[in-house]
Amino acid sequence: MNPAAVTALGLGLDAGGTQTRWALTTADGKLVAQGQGEPMAGAQLGTDEGRAAMAAALAQMAACARPHGTAVGVVAGLTGLGAEHEPALHALLAQAFALPLSAVGSMSDIELACHAAFAPGQGCVVYAGTGSIAACIDAAGTLHRVGGRGAVIDDAGGGHWIARQALRQVWRAEDEAPGAWQESGLARALFDTIGGSDWAATRAWVYGATRGELGTLARAVARAAHGGDAAALAMMRNAGLELARLAQALHRRLGVRPVALAGRVFDLHPAIETALRAALPAEVTVQRPTLHAHHTAARLAVARGNPR
Repeated sequence: MNPAAVTALGLGLDAGGTQTRWALTTADGKLVAQGQGEPMAGAQLGTDEGRAAMAAALAQMAACARPHGTAVGVVAGLTGLGAEHEPALHALLAQAFALPLSAVGSMSDIELACHAAFAPGQGCVVYAGTGSIAACIDAAGTLHRVGGRGAVIDDAGGGHWIARQALRQVWRAEDEAPGAWQESGLARALFDTIGGSDWAATRAWVYGATRGELGTLARAVARAAHGGDAAALAMMRNAGLELARLAQALHRRLGVRPVALAGRVFDLHPAIETALRAALPAEVTVQRPTLHAHHTAARLAVARGNPR
């Protein structure tokens, strides 16, 4: 007999602006299947078009997961998720995975990352991807968060912020001395990615890009930093300082505790993590665990579908 037919399985989603990862696991975390799907974000739930796109993405993931077993519950961690979005999200999840609403749960992606990194009350997570945020779940199960305000307000230290800082610096230098970009490793790295060195090329690329796509320019900044460009290296350090500020804010509110780092920004250049560590007290333990947040969501989903 197929073990999946007699063992309760949970389906977990870790959904973000770049991709959605899904996993099907048992209650003790044994992985049955996993995969990737289209990116999703809470903002989609505010429009008919966005909900339709999310429904299609969920249906595709359900089709991929179904041959491996039937989930008793599903839990999704979704970037940009607000309380006002949850009813619509739960309805879409219930429909896609043929489950009752009682077997469906959701939370923000940062809350899911906290569950993946620490037991409640044990530590904080600093996440830096396209944006930046930090959070901690206290011993009572309450989520405390700082940052995550979006690119218009802040998101300092995230990929979008790094890209904006670099573009601003390069084009201000061009304002003062046209052609200065030719002597700048940072500018050359950016323009190689954009595909041209004139303002028309930058304007077309930047203002035609999504938030996530613009954030990918942070990789060009990192390449310049690896190549020895001083301005790019300074931006990597400044990103680390901004991300340390998030951890410091939580420590002031909740007391000093270990910090887990998550998100692709920390893969850009070691100077980011080095600057963050140096800005925090020496007694703070900083780690970079491998957070399989979609696996954590799947374990939570088993409990959701089989309440005691």
